[in-house]
Amino acid sequence: MKTDSAARSDARRWIDKHKVLSRVASMSETQSETVTLVVRHQVRPNHVPRYESWLRRIIATASQCPGHLGVDVVRSHQACMTQFTCVLRFASLERLQNWIDSEQRRQLIAEVEPLLRTGDQLEIAENKEFWFVPETAQAPPPRWKQSCVTFLVILPLSLLVPQLWQPLFQRIPWLGGYLPSNVVITLSIVLLVVYLFMPIATRLFAAWLSPTVDEDRP
Repeated sequence: MKTDSAARSDARRWIDKHKVLSRVASMSETQSETVTLVVRHQVRPNHVPRYESWLRRIIATASQCPGHLGVDVVRSHQACMTQFTCVLRFASLERLQNWIDSEQRRQLIAEVEPLLRTGDQLEIAENKEFWFVPETAQAPPPRWKQSCVTFLVILPLSLLVPQLWQPLFQRIPWLGGYLPSNVVITLSIVLLVVYLFMPIATRLFAAWLSPTVDEDRP
């Protein structure tokens, strides 16, 4: 028979998952673009090696799912536990829900749950705040901090990328026209920001991005 603590833990996990699935269902009616799933797991120090092994397996499994676009993992080490924050990107809400509902994920989560302190915590990111997932933050950072990091990432790219394309624009005059050149440059910057430099910047500034109790969110 389950203890009261175990029963409350099971109920909390069911409620969290139910909320996520309801949110996916409601969002799918209005949005079909890239969507992000943020998964937070708190692991006791003596279970970290086993969890790391499990994490490699579930990442490999998720990468084989249709619509999977990539994953970033951020680790936060504390005295009594290690928090793993996994940011998974999918091509659409339907693809994301297929992964959440999959039998493969259900079996893997059931396998890892004994290693977790607070169960499988899921969150759907509806906008570009998925770029900013500090290691221990339970909410997105203040917007002014997001703006600062975004500026630091985009400014050098906006200065460098046009120069890198100039040789090709000179060899292909039509590609160097006002509209085609701006399309190529803008697309290059966006892809570099989303898939390369923003995840790196998020990890580098994770501690600073974490909101404090004294900061007012806009």
